[in-house]
Amino acid sequence: MPIIVNLDVMLAKRKMKVKELSAAVGISVVNLSILKQSKAKAIRFSTLEAICEALDCQPGDILEYRGEE
Repeated sequence: MPIIVNLDVMLAKRKMKVKELSAAVGISVVNLSILKQSKAKAIRFSTLEAICEALDCQPGDILEYRGEE
């Protein structure tokens, strides 16, 4: 998939666990794990906004496009 989710990188930079982010954002740990593993088919802007607010980052810090090689 050409869209890479760097959620684990941002969590490590902020020294935050998935469970803490889950509580802050109001999303289940399972759904965050699916997103973290780049297995999600879509993400709502409201969810992305809440994650960015909790991690104090920009959407580009979480989502990255890598074209087909």
